[in-house]
Amino acid sequence: MTDRYAVFGHPIHHSKSPFIHSAFAQQTGQDLTYTAIDAPAETFTTAVRAFFAEGGKGANVTVPHKEAALALADDATPRAQEAGAANTLLFTADGAIYADNTDGVGLIRDLTNRWGLSLEGKRILLLGAGGAAKGILAPLIAARPRAITVANRTAARAEALTTAFAPLAVRFDVTLTTLPWAQLVHREATPPFDLVLNATSASLAGSTPPLSRALWAPDAVAYDLMYGASPTPFLIAAQQQGAARAIDGLGMLVEQAAESFWLWRSVRPETEPVYRALRAQLAASAAR
Repeated sequence: MTDRYAVFGHPIHHSKSPFIHSAFAQQTGQDLTYTAIDAPAETFTTAVRAFFAEGGKGANVTVPHKEAALALADDATPRAQEAGAANTLLFTADGAIYADNTDGVGLIRDLTNRWGLSLEGKRILLLGAGGAAKGILAPLIAARPRAITVANRTAARAEALTTAFAPLAVRFDVTLTTLPWAQLVHREATPPFDLVLNATSASLAGSTPPLSRALWAPDAVAYDLMYGASPTPFLIAAQQQGAARAIDGLGMLVEQAAESFWLWRSVRPETEPVYRALRAQLAASAAR
């Protein structure tokens, strides 16, 4: 029988996951279907349990349900527990729901494998302290940068995030600090940052966090977890302010999907052909 998988979110019509996983399945010869299911918050848990009861084998979970996905799981990987959220669910043979979070590994693989960046010994600025930031912070720490600085509009959330991950930072000898939001513009960064990651939702609203020319090292990279047919407002502003390279989150999307696919099927697909196909789709839509 054909195995069934799905992605749950609200809204979900924009999701690229059905295209990505269908491409992975065709590439690897896996017999499966993958659909998008719109589930408002009040029906999410019921919808997931119904999907599994009807024979579903696994699911991805996107906003706004990642924390709820972890809560409904019977067991979870350490990286999902560290993130406090799950984006991947597996229905096991004994009827349990197993949760994982592949966002962080997706980011790291995009940065290192696709773009050839080494994070070891680098200085990183992480903008945002919400679920997206929480999902990627542990893998960033494990990549052994020299320092990670977290800046968030609400300072208390940045402090809470760095406090929660302080033991992990100590284990990997990474300096983990916060930076007041206002100082993104006014601070003279000494030294500046090698990588600035935008994990806020500003790009969805067509805006960007405040930026200063002093933030950027000579070869600094700007990375937005969001993506689109054209550069995000954050990436445009970053290059205007001095970033040497600007990268959006499309590759992270594909890489985190590949990790989910491997968890479900024990087969690791080639990501580059799917990434290029998606990039071509976005370019075509921008040209219309």
